[in-house]
Amino acid sequence: MPESLPVRCPACRRELLYTAPSYPCACGAPTGPPLDRCAAPQPVTRRSWDEEWVEVRCVPCGRRNQWPRPELGCPCGTVLRLPVAAPGAGRRRPVTLRTALDAVTAAALYLHRLGHRDLRRADQRPPSGVALAARGLVAQVDPSARPASVRDVECLWLTAMSESAQCVYFSLAGYAAGARARADALGVPLFVVDGGTGVPRPVNQPADTLHSTLV
Repeated sequence: MPESLPVRCPACRRELLYTAPSYPCACGAPTGPPLDRCAAPQPVTRRSWDEEWVEVRCVPCGRRNQWPRPELGCPCGTVLRLPVAAPGAGRRRPVTLRTALDAVTAAALYLHRLGHRDLRRADQRPPSGVALAARGLVAQVDPSARPASVRDVECLWLTAMSESAQCVYFSLAGYAAGARARADALGVPLFVVDGGTGVPRPVNQPADTLHSTLV
């Protein structure tokens, strides 16, 4: 399944989000190059036929296909070649969080893996952090150094209830005393975004249940 990767242009430092395209294998299954989150993208300064292609293995049938190597054009004019993981590399690759945008990107990528392809910035602004929305979902990402409070959890739950949607909370600093118990009572999944790896980690039972549905 195609993956998404947060990308910083080395020329202008602009934050971008790249999603690898999906190509149909001969068996009909969609395939895409596995992106390497540990390596940095490189500007394309010259073209070589051999470097334009990458081998991608179809998981359902095992065929090995040659697809165009993933590239991303930055608005500044730089063309970036995206790193591709070596065959057999694991899907979980560390991404160190440096900015609030990195935390939002990590949460967005996680929600994308959960199947929410129509993710966008929510119209309503939460008391703290950034709100994301998709069809039937409201998510809050709090990249601050303050643990999320009971009120934060309740406000998110009320917003979701008013929109007949599910909700998810992502916090970088964890949760204050009582916030986790309140989230359990309301059925709100809570995640802590690891600042060293960028990986959201479930911290209550509703989050564990949601995590088990990863696609």
